[in-house]
Amino acid sequence: MSRRLWLIVPAAGQGRRMGADRPKQYLELAGQPILACTLARLHQAFPEARLCLCLDPDDAWFDPRWVPFVDWRRTPGGAERVDSVGGALAAIAAEADVDDLVLVHDVARPCVTVEDLQRLHEAARESPAGAILAAPVADTMKRDDGRGHIRATEPRDGLWHALTPQGFAYGLLCRALEAARTQGVAITDEASAVEALGLAPRLVSGRRDNLKVTHPDDLGLAGWILAAQDETNRNSRNPGEPV
Repeated sequence: MSRRLWLIVPAAGQGRRMGADRPKQYLELAGQPILACTLARLHQAFPEARLCLCLDPDDAWFDPRWVPFVDWRRTPGGAERVDSVGGALAAIAAEADVDDLVLVHDVARPCVTVEDLQRLHEAARESPAGAILAAPVADTMKRDDGRGHIRATEPRDGLWHALTPQGFAYGLLCRALEAARTQGVAITDEASAVEALGLAPRLVSGRRDNLKVTHPDDLGLAGWILAAQDETNRNSRNPGEPV
């Protein structure tokens, strides 16, 4: 039996660090909301996937016309990312098999490439502990002393920036999040919950332009990245290939 693919996109955050008049997922990027850009990119890679879009129950900005997926549902977002993901997993409990694959992707990462999405999907299918997109740390890492001064320089060998998507079997992810909740383990991403079970998800090296829009200057950078990616894709097409 083939494993179904579920996409969970937490999109209930307020994005207050952007200092905007609306949640950051609704700020305009390349002529449409960030949310629409991200969903379009996911749909390019996985048009047959089932989508759970986690939105604030009081969200007044969302327009369902931005969703390109045929099979999708809106699920209530929580106060934290882990709450949104847990709610989405519960919402599909009657339909999902334990071996179905779940990919969780930040709504604020619209620049992830189709190639990285597909490579992560393949790695997560093959790895019993799941897999995440990540990028090796390239910068010198400093640890502060809590007062704004350097306490130490940390070796960067073996350090990675965790990106998304992060992919795991449905049953494993449910078990990991429930164990973390009952044991009071702080969860910053899905991989940290799986790690707390003593498992080691696979690291899939992803492109560094998989930017998370967090601060105001990220929006312009994301727009530049999308334009550069589109130009690269146009130049790589064979003559006569449809756009």
